[in-house]
Amino acid sequence: MNDKLLNELLTSWEETYKKGQLTLWIFLSLKEKPKYVDEIRQFISEKSNGTMQCEEQSLYRILRKFEHIDILKYETQKGNKGPERKYYQLTNLGNELFEKFVTRNINLFYNEEIKNLLKN
Repeated sequence: MNDKLLNELLTSWEETYKKGQLTLWIFLSLKEKPKYVDEIRQFISEKSNGTMQCEEQSLYRILRKFEHIDILKYETQKGNKGPERKYYQLTNLGNELFEKFVTRNINLFYNEEIKNLLKN
């Protein structure tokens, strides 16, 4: 297979994959501690080794949706030499949802058969 086609297929697959993974990365960032939007973006970029990037507007849109369905909330706090910031955190429902998701979807990758398939 030529490299150009392989790279096009890989890029297409990764774009689809990343859209579905953004929620996971947001939840991971908020499991650590409450964060404001720029901290969430930075966490995602750093912890994904730069493979996941999200625009601020997209992140705000997702956070508002999550707040609306009660899986996260925010507290307004004074910023460093600047305006107040919204610090987001998972609600009890958000934590429960995250744990169920991990149990059903992420823990599969710790199965020996799957780990062996990934090695080959």
